[in-house]
Amino acid sequence: MGQRSGQWSTSMRATIALLSACALTAGCTVIGAEDEPATGPVTVTLVTHQSWAVPQEVVDAFEQRAGVRIEIRKEGDAGELTNKLVLTKDNPIADVAYGIDSTFASRALDEGVFQPYTSPEADRGPQRYAVDPQQRLSAVDVGDVCVNIDTEWFASEGVPEPTSLDDLTDPEYKDLFVVPSPATSSPGLAFLFATVSTYGEDGWRDYWRDLEENGVKVVSGWTEAYTQDFSGSSGEGDRPIVLSYASSPAAEVAEDGTPRTKALLDTCYRQVEYAGVLEGTRHPDEAGKVIDFLLSHEFQSTVANNMYVYPTREGVALPEGWAQAAPLPREPISLPGEQVQANREQWIEEWRGLLEG
Repeated sequence: MGQRSGQWSTSMRATIALLSACALTAGCTVIGAEDEPATGPVTVTLVTHQSWAVPQEVVDAFEQRAGVRIEIRKEGDAGELTNKLVLTKDNPIADVAYGIDSTFASRALDEGVFQPYTSPEADRGPQRYAVDPQQRLSAVDVGDVCVNIDTEWFASEGVPEPTSLDDLTDPEYKDLFVVPSPATSSPGLAFLFATVSTYGEDGWRDYWRDLEENGVKVVSGWTEAYTQDFSGSSGEGDRPIVLSYASSPAAEVAEDGTPRTKALLDTCYRQVEYAGVLEGTRHPDEAGKVIDFLLSHEFQSTVANNMYVYPTREGVALPEGWAQAAPLPREPISLPGEQVQANREQWIEEWRGLLEG
């Protein structure tokens, strides 16, 4: 009895010493007979925007093939997502982020949110939209922001359809345009950039003053503008001109296949959505597999039907009818990322002074 007691105390002292060493170095794990290493798929947390919509069977097939489980976490629109990633970069909330768009990409990169990862799928089209020589972001989809019109309203009212940004300040279109705020909405911010690119640093403020005088309605976000105020959507609002996307008319098709709305392609601002592996992830290899999945033909084939955006991968067929209802703009408006990063906050504050002051 005394001998067993002595052996037990010796073992106990050794265990305490080992645990103490681990606590000092914070670098080891003690595994007992009843504490074997966990097995099974690694869970990768993917943080994304509220518009995430992917057939579950597509995700299931990837998880089974790759031995990875994807856990989805939604964090508002692109602006909200970027802010959350910047604020939590020292303690990342996920392993992968998808939905940072070209209006916010430069901020996320400057803040060191992402780590480099080069996907073997990137050379199949996504590289056309590369914004970072370190390849910290991979382009997943394109969703150009454009002015949309309710063609049925214009036909019934006998009013000529607008075709350009200039037309929106014409008294003929007074009180007809609704736009989400650049201060609270990613597409709204893209529209602000479109006006800066079109009218220049010296002219964009005058353009917005003219819009205000012509009765533009500014709301908090795209959902409110499109589904509540726009006459061409299910919300049956009273404004036949709205800021939306080049792909939006594909969702507004009559039973005979005729689009009820139209995007004004000369007003479109190029908006690309990116994905990247977050700096500080504990699962960099598995996170890379998720990036590969987002760029794969399997996933890219779902984005048009489910999220109403265009795939970045070459050779992916668009849904029937998109060529007529939702053609991708050939010459969209754009601004260099460095110009956006240097001026974004200043432009927003100046816009607030003009429209909210």
